[in-house]
Amino acid sequence: MAEPVLLWLRQDLRLHDQPALVAAAHDGPVIPVYVLDDEAPGAWATGAAQRWWLHHSLESLGGALEAKESRLILRRGDAVRELTRLCEETGAARIHAIRHYEPWWREAEAALGDRLCLHDGNHLAPVEEVTTGSGGLFKVYSAFWKALSQRMPPDDPLPVPRSIPAPLRWPKSERLADWGLLPTSPDWATGFDIWTPGEDAARARAEAFADDVAAYDHDRNLPSIDGSSRLSPRLRFGEISPRDVWHIVGGGGTATTYRKELAWRDFARGVILDRPDYGKANGRERYDALKWRRSPKDLAAWQRGRTGYPIVDAGMRQLWATGWMHNRVRMIAASFLVKHLLIDWRHGERWFWDTLVDADYGNNAVNWQWVAGTGIDANMWSRIMAPLVQSEKFDAAGYIREWVPELAGLPDAAIHDPEGNGGRPDDYPEPIIGHREARERALAAGRAVR
Repeated sequence: MAEPVLLWLRQDLRLHDQPALVAAAHDGPVIPVYVLDDEAPGAWATGAAQRWWLHHSLESLGGALEAKESRLILRRGDAVRELTRLCEETGAARIHAIRHYEPWWREAEAALGDRLCLHDGNHLAPVEEVTTGSGGLFKVYSAFWKALSQRMPPDDPLPVPRSIPAPLRWPKSERLADWGLLPTSPDWATGFDIWTPGEDAARARAEAFADDVAAYDHDRNLPSIDGSSRLSPRLRFGEISPRDVWHIVGGGGTATTYRKELAWRDFARGVILDRPDYGKANGRERYDALKWRRSPKDLAAWQRGRTGYPIVDAGMRQLWATGWMHNRVRMIAASFLVKHLLIDWRHGERWFWDTLVDADYGNNAVNWQWVAGTGIDANMWSRIMAPLVQSEKFDAAGYIREWVPELAGLPDAAIHDPEGNGGRPDDYPEPIIGHREARERALAAGRAVR
């Protein structure tokens, strides 16, 4: 019997459109492996909300592999060390994996050397191949989208292999239950039951969204209705591939807005490929001189939804309960932290990393730096979102009533700005700072940098 090969799984927890699996199945008996590596990523180890999703996604994947008369081997520790040990234990000479772009995964891939066979499968097109006229990676999204569009549609997704050849003997596996990935705090993650992780659920969600994609361009901006795709955590864990989603959603011109958001994920990978430290370093160096405020009290108020700005508080409470936040509200909440409170965007980025089920290194960093104005392709610093105006403009009254129950009894005329309209109940905090005062302070900080 041929020597076995390892299938190294990371953010690609699926069997459908899995190029590494297809290649491995043609190469020899396959040993699928997931290594929980909290060492190589360092400060970017898997966040708490992601760990909840990971537990259930691995559980689902394990069942899918068993249905194919295979199994999922679980190991914990440094990925390079554990994969090397598995090669020694099983006699495997090759490791198949989908290419990743996070700096710690690129370091691990390099350390595994020639035994690692990398495949493209977590993007619409290979990031290194979508380049400027001079051959460099794009720094402006609009130009990137134009170039990527010329390569679309992406290739057709690969089917699940008919069979996954198994080795004569399986190596030892750790128990998923022993990893302690599920929440223990009684007041956190109380609404995670809205999610069903796993590949089958991801494909079902994509197919359901395809029926609504024509309304997406309008509905995605309204927090009070369910107009989002809810595919972001499924894409983050690779339970479904971007090109599979592209083809499932279809819709021609009506799907353009959503397809641009899929492409944004590719763009973010190009940014972290070019600038691996983008999660902690300003894209525009002049902002290194910006004088951020240090206020643990204000940061905590923002984190737990006690700022006195209903739309911001609703978003932060939704995040705390469900591990997810409406995209429009993410921008409002992020802008509030950076511009209204003048707190370093990195504090917000790290909070999102730990509390979002869809936290992705590239997306998280690029999105925060876009809002903050510190990124290579970003809003101007002077762009300061007005939360009270945004709340009314995008009809967030129902959203606020759901997530800020202290305000549920207020009429629409008062709920966006209870302080200004004399409707603030005693159990809801006063605004942490006035909008005009915050705006003037942020603009002064920006002028000092320029």
